[in-house]
Amino acid sequence: MATSRRFTASLTQHALLAGCLLLLGVFLVYPILLTVRGGFYKDPSARTGFTLDHLAMVVTDPRMLGALGNSVKLASGTTLLAMLIALPLAVLSAGYRFPGKTFFNAAVLVPLILPPFVGAIGMRAILGREGALNAALGLDLDILGSAKVIGVMCMQALGLYPIIYLNASAALANLDPALDESARNLGAGFWTRFLRITLPLVRPGLFAGATIVFIWSFTELGTPLMFDYYAVAPVQIFNGLKEVEGSARPYALTLVMLSMAVGMYLLGKFVFGKRGYSMNLRAARAGDVTPLTGPAGWAAAGLFGVVSLAAISPHIGVVLTSFTAPGQWYQTALPSVFTTSHYYQALTAADSFGAIQNSLKLAAVAMVVDIGFGLLVGYLIVRTQLRFRWLLDALCMLPLAVPGLVLAFGYVAMSLRWPFGKDGPLSAFASILSADPNPVPFLIIAYSIRRLPYIVRSTVAGLEQTSGELEEAALNLGASKLTAIRRVIVPLIAANLIAGGLLVFSFSMLEVSDSLILAQQSGDYPITKAILAFMDRLGDGPYIASALGVWGMALLTCTIFAASSLLGKKLGAVFRV
Repeated sequence: MATSRRFTASLTQHALLAGCLLLLGVFLVYPILLTVRGGFYKDPSARTGFTLDHLAMVVTDPRMLGALGNSVKLASGTTLLAMLIALPLAVLSAGYRFPGKTFFNAAVLVPLILPPFVGAIGMRAILGREGALNAALGLDLDILGSAKVIGVMCMQALGLYPIIYLNASAALANLDPALDESARNLGAGFWTRFLRITLPLVRPGLFAGATIVFIWSFTELGTPLMFDYYAVAPVQIFNGLKEVEGSARPYALTLVMLSMAVGMYLLGKFVFGKRGYSMNLRAARAGDVTPLTGPAGWAAAGLFGVVSLAAISPHIGVVLTSFTAPGQWYQTALPSVFTTSHYYQALTAADSFGAIQNSLKLAAVAMVVDIGFGLLVGYLIVRTQLRFRWLLDALCMLPLAVPGLVLAFGYVAMSLRWPFGKDGPLSAFASILSADPNPVPFLIIAYSIRRLPYIVRSTVAGLEQTSGELEEAALNLGASKLTAIRRVIVPLIAANLIAGGLLVFSFSMLEVSDSLILAQQSGDYPITKAILAFMDRLGDGPYIASALGVWGMALLTCTIFAASSLLGKKLGAVFRV
């Protein structure tokens, strides 16, 4: 009887593993393969033949090659700037106590509540030639004109540095303080200890965050669009969406971008991020926190304050723009006339309120899907000894390495083929480029797949901290496997599930690439696509867009801080490749 139960359990586990791999194969690997294959079609309209001409065109066309080069420069500058911001803050936070530390530890995470795409609205009002900065200082800087790339770079770095900060802080917290103490006793100074001991040991965590920032900024679509900086590869791909049915050019450019992003991921993970140094044992005790008093303490607090102020400046700009009467923030440090009508329009106008409803519904469904699927995946990874569970784990983390732009483009290609393509059995159920599209299923799938790593990492962390003996005890008392999971496992890891679900919901609410590419008609627009549409509308458009951004920002503030309180320092693990 016991042998029969074990056989049945093993068969069930293998079937569940196969089902999970099949779903990820269809909705993650297949769209990527379609994008890759599309770049090699000799006849794109008939989808036949094989040629390398399209790829050769990408690397020989000066315009496309320049766009790729600009994307690399933008990503490199963003990553370097984000690391220069995040690393000193992480070192101060992990090793020192200074005035206002608790407040500043929360304040530096503020950029997570607003994507750079939305924050760019506020920065346009502040940094524009007729904006607040020039008016306040009496200058004539043209940051958004002649120096657009610098503006985009700073905007993205201020939005993404918390990812590096979270990973670096977690890595520093796990260091054995005995190593630093031994070096200090031997006469090593601070910089010697930092460069020879601390930095090599935290390098894997540091580059884990840096890799995410590089890939994110390399493939970022929304921020360059908001800054009217079109000479980058993501914008070129976005503009090529109209010719996707008869041209291989956008496929080829997407393929090159995918190759470069995956190459950077592998380089960061196996070269820069590999453990060149390791500790024999995990830290047996927490390191001493050095108190900083007097000028040193206020200098540390000042550094956090300056970074926090710079980080929230886009948010301030968005909020002020949302309260500004049309045309009343021009050549002045602050708006001259305020109004709350934009918030009313955002919640009552059909196009804006419909976008809010669409995002709420899509994000909620994606959250429910990911919690259920993430719980299953986490259980298979932690609680079983299946041979290919490593493959399941790797596929769930793949969306962190594959640009969202590539996946969105792959879903467009998927919608053009059987069973979704013209005259396909599911053409009425889900479509993107048809005369009467229904992108909702694709948007739900895209949101779920893109944010799956967050819920899986959160669930795995919870299960690893929960003893399997509790589940075994429930089984020995006659409970079924499903009952044991529902009555024992789920309550024990509820905080992890809730935190991961909140991250899925919040990031799906303001997802940029999938929303801009997959939603083609106004009735299907999520918030981010509606914001872009309003920015192109004369008169009150940018102000309503800002109000939409503030509504999204308020929602994300609640969810991010809730997730942070539930996960604590483990929040950074969900951003690790």
